[in-house]
Amino acid sequence: MARLAQTAGLTDVQQEILSTVRDFVDKEIIPVATELEHRDEYPQQIVDGLKELGLFGLMIPEEYGGLGESLLTYALCVEEIARGWMSVSGIINTHFIVAYMLKQHGTQEQKDHFLPRMAAGDIRGAFSMSEPGLGSDVSAITSKAVKDGEEYVLNGQKMWLTNGGTSSLVAVLVRSDEGHPEGTAPHKSMTTFLVEKEPGFGEVRPGLTIPGKIDKMGYKGVDTTELIMDGLRISADRVLGGVTGRGFYQMMDGVEVGRVNVAARGCGVAQRAFELGVQYAQQRHTFGKAIAQHQAIQFKLAEMATKVEAAHAMMVNAARKKDSGERNDLEAGMAKYLASEYCKEVVEDAFRIHGGYGFSKEYEIERLYREAPMLLIGEGTAEIQKMIIGRRLLEEYRFQG
Repeated sequence: MARLAQTAGLTDVQQEILSTVRDFVDKEIIPVATELEHRDEYPQQIVDGLKELGLFGLMIPEEYGGLGESLLTYALCVEEIARGWMSVSGIINTHFIVAYMLKQHGTQEQKDHFLPRMAAGDIRGAFSMSEPGLGSDVSAITSKAVKDGEEYVLNGQKMWLTNGGTSSLVAVLVRSDEGHPEGTAPHKSMTTFLVEKEPGFGEVRPGLTIPGKIDKMGYKGVDTTELIMDGLRISADRVLGGVTGRGFYQMMDGVEVGRVNVAARGCGVAQRAFELGVQYAQQRHTFGKAIAQHQAIQFKLAEMATKVEAAHAMMVNAARKKDSGERNDLEAGMAKYLASEYCKEVVEDAFRIHGGYGFSKEYEIERLYREAPMLLIGEGTAEIQKMIIGRRLLEEYRFQG
């Protein structure tokens, strides 16, 4: 709603970008999102529209053809897009994590080669850390790269790859023992490879297979896949940054951006749920008056709006912290944790306000009710966020007795 989730201190350019994205969401996404979601259909027309708006280059520096905007601008755009349909925000999130990792850690040759085409939307990015047996324990990665002359040979299975089918560039984290003696800490023997591939499913390049889409409860439309490497040969110049052993740190830097993104998605979905709830509460009548006039419903609306506002404020703070160049793992963890939990609660309250109609696929809230749970686990579960928050607090408030 116009009154909630306002951001102070935005430039005229930022406000113009957000206004353009908001109009696009209202006209091009919201009217078709539920129908496309029920069909689990990739929103190609919407993605083409985002490409025309230049959003695939939003955070890529101007020297590479992008708009050179901040993480805050990007997060606010994600918030608007997720308000329309969360799956669409997922399509651009993984793209921007890879672009950010290239900008921060890539060699000059890698930046020159990839970033201009990523800014134009001609190359779509995806990134891959997770595996079938490790969940949040990144140190347990078993996928491996072995040096063979001027190439590396990669083997292993990756999991939960957003944009796995539609992407043409995947940043893949694997173990690489070359140059790292036995006993090296796991996080110091990981490397990120930039893997180029053809979009689609099946064998998308020799040694690399994308089996197909994983069927999900929600978060449909966007393709979520496995990635199987079996003798995949990658040139040494496709090691991100040109040096092995830095992959864990590169990925964690990207994940901080991803956590701000997930927080923004939670804010957007919660805003939409509030909009639907407050609108329905004024249309639905019981006992001779609109249910919005019942105190119990007013209490719900008050709690929902407060949660939307609080989550938005924390998300903005985390984005601004990252933009300042400071460490923001504490702020990003707090924002991701709070926004995803509040999103779930606001969506459920809107669902309750709808009563039996909320259970019907004809109503948009049914889709949001299935989408919100993904935010509880994406980019690290609530438990992982609390571990990060707790450790950072102990660093900041170390007892000196």
